[in-house]
Amino acid sequence: MASAARRPERLLLATGNRHKLTEVCEILAPLGISVVAPADIGYAPDVDETADTFEGNAILKAEAGLAATGLPCVADDSGIEARALGWRPGVHSARYAGRHGDDAANNRRLVEELTGIADRFVRYRCAIALAMPGAPVRTWSGIFPGEHIPEPRGVGGFGYDPFVLVPDLGRTVAELTAEEKHARSHRGEALRAMAAWLASA
Repeated sequence: MASAARRPERLLLATGNRHKLTEVCEILAPLGISVVAPADIGYAPDVDETADTFEGNAILKAEAGLAATGLPCVADDSGIEARALGWRPGVHSARYAGRHGDDAANNRRLVEELTGIADRFVRYRCAIALAMPGAPVRTWSGIFPGEHIPEPRGVGGFGYDPFVLVPDLGRTVAELTAEEKHARSHRGEALRAMAAWLASA
């Protein structure tokens, strides 16, 4: 359990993805946890994601951030998995089409690979790792299920969001409000679990 003495007043978020930074700040703000962006302290969170699991990559990034800055560091690794494709792209989600962060190309590839396949079940997965001085790295995870559609809908979110339908709402993740997305999302679930641990005494 976390203790008041160990509980950090602020956390470095080891990502250069401004969308993730915004999401994490929005999710943790009501909990009174201050988030430091790498750019604010001159840290470049460029870490080779060589692990074959989301948890492994999140740990690599959190440990690197702590080692480089001395600040308690939280990092995430997340992606989308399609059941019909043997849970690909998984940890390769951000570079599925080859170039890291090319959302349009990544979505085109996933649409092409699912064309003609009846099973449209997909799920987002997220692993959050927290590295603090003198303590073992801890991890939390979250899952956000949905259904892949071939045509994008909505202008919110990022990445694969316009192509992932939330069946019970009849809207894609890109059509949800920020509050709706955070309440359901894989990242929101993992971050709330981390925040609950930090708040425990």
